[in-house]
Amino acid sequence: MSSLRDFRARHDLSMEALCARILDRHASTIRIKKPAVAIGNLARIVETTLMLANRKGFQSTSLRDLTEQSGLSMGALYAYFDSKDTLLMMILGQVVSVVEEVLGHPPEALATDPAGRLRWLLRTHLFLTETMHPWFVFAYMEAKSFPKDGRDLAVGSEMMTEGMIADALADGVSRGLFAVPDVTMTAALIKPMLQDWYVKRSKHRRRGITPDLYAEQLIAFVEAAVGLKRAG
Repeated sequence: MSSLRDFRARHDLSMEALCARILDRHASTIRIKKPAVAIGNLARIVETTLMLANRKGFQSTSLRDLTEQSGLSMGALYAYFDSKDTLLMMILGQVVSVVEEVLGHPPEALATDPAGRLRWLLRTHLFLTETMHPWFVFAYMEAKSFPKDGRDLAVGSEMMTEGMIADALADGVSRGLFAVPDVTMTAALIKPMLQDWYVKRSKHRRRGITPDLYAEQLIAFVEAAVGLKRAG
């Protein structure tokens, strides 16, 4: 997986596919039992929620706003969730689930190649956030107003990804490939550079920087910063 196109060919992260996973996870509380209908309406709800949150903030978005923009009645909305907090946790839970699914399974060939694993983590993280851009912007921008269980989930996910990066760095240090005095702090410094892509994507796009180019330049920067020793 060396490009955004390769990533998207491997992972179906379309709105419909993501909402099908939400339906599976919340099947016991969602009252609509026909999958095609439920997934279609969930896609309208989530898409509208992400749009309104980006425009005015999730806390300032009312269920009436959601009904007006989605075309679904209040009763239809309540067939899927019982409160805004539940809707928020549905969306956030899907983001966290995909992060675990995609980043938590690097290729087996990289198990003994920490430099390759670090490159894979950085590139995959960038391509994931590009593909699910509205979802990640929502999770990042709304974090300050999450209920406690939402904040805990978001922080846990961030610590998980930092831990994956730190593990690759520690493995590289133990093999004499990286010169990193504090792998935890280094991983914590790398994470904001990954977030900068989706939080300030328009800035990079104005400069003509594509996701693939950003990934390559970030990888080069990180490898220089950790003192990667190259063979030969």
